[in-house]
Amino acid sequence: MGVFVAEVRPRWSDMDVYGHVNHAHTVTLLEEARIDLLFHEAARRGAHDLARGVVVAKLTVEYRAPLFANGGALRVEMSVREIRAAYFVMDYSIRGGPAESDQVAVTASTTLAPYDLAEGKPRRITDAERDFLAAWHGGNGA
Repeated sequence: MGVFVAEVRPRWSDMDVYGHVNHAHTVTLLEEARIDLLFHEAARRGAHDLARGVVVAKLTVEYRAPLFANGGALRVEMSVREIRAAYFVMDYSIRGGPAESDQVAVTASTTLAPYDLAEGKPRRITDAERDFLAAWHGGNGA
């Protein structure tokens, strides 16, 4: 598979004084896309534990062009770059702007750690989670 694509729709309230999506709201759009993959798609494919707790240990965002809340959806392409025993790294590309240009406006990566909310501590990646994440390994090279 390699790349999972989610559509997110910026809200008018996401725009800042300069008329583009504020950086903090861009991170929220990344989160919405990630939930689509790690909660919904993972559960559909039998990796239910990801929805029970995953924390962001590191976040890197690079802006190449502004994003706008114009009523349309943005496409977020996600892939898994690295899978370790207790964390994994996910890459993102947000495509924005006119459909004909389809330019990458934002690239990002997150280091994510499965977390046991009941125990209050990180946990190891299960075999089902590893198999699910491996299906999205490779991809966009963000």
